[in-house]
Amino acid sequence: MKGAVIWIYIFSLLMASPGCSNGNDEPTDKFNSGTIHISCDESFKPVIDAQIQVYTADYPDANIIVHYKPEAECLRDFYTDSIRLVIATRGFTDGERVKILDSTGIGPDKFTVARDAIAVIVHPGAKDSFFTIQEIRDLVTGKHKKNLIPVFDGLSATSTVRFMLDSVLQGENLGPNVVAAQSSEAVIEYVSKVPNAVGFIGVSWVANKEDTTQRTFLKKIRIAHLESTDSSDAYVQPVQYLIYTNSYPLIRDLVYVVKENHQGLGKGFGNFLKSERGQLIFRRAYLQPVIRPFYIRNAELEEEY
Repeated sequence: MKGAVIWIYIFSLLMASPGCSNGNDEPTDKFNSGTIHISCDESFKPVIDAQIQVYTADYPDANIIVHYKPEAECLRDFYTDSIRLVIATRGFTDGERVKILDSTGIGPDKFTVARDAIAVIVHPGAKDSFFTIQEIRDLVTGKHKKNLIPVFDGLSATSTVRFMLDSVLQGENLGPNVVAAQSSEAVIEYVSKVPNAVGFIGVSWVANKEDTTQRTFLKKIRIAHLESTDSSDAYVQPVQYLIYTNSYPLIRDLVYVVKENHQGLGKGFGNFLKSERGQLIFRRAYLQPVIRPFYIRNAELEEEY
């Protein structure tokens, strides 16, 4: 009799656990309510925080718990049942899709919702703030003739490091002069204190001058100019128009991967990122929205004398 009482008690605890609303283990969340965990590349934190703030203001019963990580850790979450949505600079490959299906029993979906840029930042008093791509390549491989210190949000596993290795260095390794900070904000702090430091961070950390936090950051650092990809011999900053025209050289995608077989909170938030309001938030964060039209208009400024 005593054993039966213990069994009933354990069974009642299992029934009360968060993931079990009924005997069929059906999900308890909907597109506008419930709790989910998502994984996001740390370099996108400012804009994703803004997206979640608006979404949960519309749907107060929705609780999105976001875990900001280096990109490699986010990509490992493709195979984690407890993570419903992954936001990074790439989606899954065909091989990864098969592994996700095998690991979770769910056929994932992926969508590119915006394009981001890597901003190069320098100390306010820095003498060097204009760089060619060859100079950037020499800087991060330790071949630059000047005593400049490249600073990343980690030495491995981050999307910024992967982009530089794949798209800029093309097979070369990072030099021994590279400094690893613990986060994008730590990169900003390092550059603000070291006059010969050159930092690399996602543009959403420093592009929005209307954001009070970013205005504080912009008082501590300067955004460098890079050699344009067009034939104009111009040096450009990572502004929205130049991301759209591919004139800025360090551009990458913002992609989400959702793993749900039902119309849950993961799909709901993902659809919001694709919606007009979600795309407007990307635009106001000075990324390039890619789902909704991005209009370019010619304008003239009249000077008053």
